[in-house]
Amino acid sequence: MPLLLIVLLFGVMYFMMIRPQQKRRREAQQMQSSLGAGDQIVTIGGLHATVVSVDDDVVTVEISPGVNARYARPAIAKIVKQEATVVEEPVAAPVADDPIESPVVETRKSND
Repeated sequence: MPLLLIVLLFGVMYFMMIRPQQKRRREAQQMQSSLGAGDQIVTIGGLHATVVSVDDDVVTVEISPGVNARYARPAIAKIVKQEATVVEEPVAAPVADDPIESPVVETRKSND
């Protein structure tokens, strides 16, 4: 009976502590491997920066214009804004010069 209790305790610990931690670690590794130039990131120290280049285990970020710093990949806490591929949208043709009526209506009372 005590052996069953110990096995049950380890089973509960696995599902409550170990498994969620492994999931968080897997998500962090996936996020760090998807880094690319132009991504806006936050480091574990709270520094907001833009990724300039990515090497095997080093990420070069631009802190402010002309100021670059190198960080290890695990030091990246999250990606704030990922650089999307640029899609060119067609330019709309100009509309004819019709007078546009204002939707604003005068509501003041006159003193006359």
